[in-house]
Amino acid sequence: MKTVTKILFVLFLLMRHSNANRPPNIIIMLMDDMGWGDLGVNGEPHLETPNIDQMAREGLIATSMYTANPLCSPSRAALLTGRLPIRNGFYSDNLPGRNAYTPQDIVGGISKNETLLPEILSKVGYTSGIIGKWHLGHRSPYLPLERGFDYWFGSPNCHFGPYDNKQTPNIPIFRNGSMIGRYYEQFNIDHKTGESNMTRLFTEEAVAFINREAHQGPFFLYWAPDATHAFTYASQPYLGTSRR
Repeated sequence: MKTVTKILFVLFLLMRHSNANRPPNIIIMLMDDMGWGDLGVNGEPHLETPNIDQMAREGLIATSMYTANPLCSPSRAALLTGRLPIRNGFYSDNLPGRNAYTPQDIVGGISKNETLLPEILSKVGYTSGIIGKWHLGHRSPYLPLERGFDYWFGSPNCHFGPYDNKQTPNIPIFRNGSMIGRYYEQFNIDHKTGESNMTRLFTEEAVAFINREAHQGPFFLYWAPDATHAFTYASQPYLGTSRR
């Protein structure tokens, strides 16, 4: 069964079990470098993830699932295409990155021959948004709005790049098709204190997207913050509060 057919079949099953007369809303939260044991529901002793723990207790936990790759770009490409990294073009052979990530000097991105999840969902009436890191190509024609997403707030890469200057990465932040600032300039990350408001902004954008789309029709939200990467940053209310 082709990937597109499989996903549409899953949507059909979800619709049958939905309480509404329309497909369910879908939210995927993808966290870089978050370990299995970082969640309280999985045994983290300080219980610092109460909201996710509550979602797990009240919902369904799928324990027989694996990411397709432990690296940023190939895991994203596999998630959005339903295909193994070696087949969708984003893979790693254990050398430093190879073509499994998209640094600033790379021109390409996820192949136009690949069908992405938001492109499939649009066929059944979904509005799709991505908030956070894209990392599947930082130039046209590989940006999110050219690959099926209807809304984007975030960065094409993470705050580490470009990879020859980690002190001032100069990574742009986009709202839809317009650049509205850059990391470390308009969107500051303080190396000395570890303070950054990016995750808070990503959270506020996600809540706004959900509130905006909840009454319009089915939506797909792909929330992908990059703050769980090392170095880890936090906004002022959470700065220095983690016992980990």
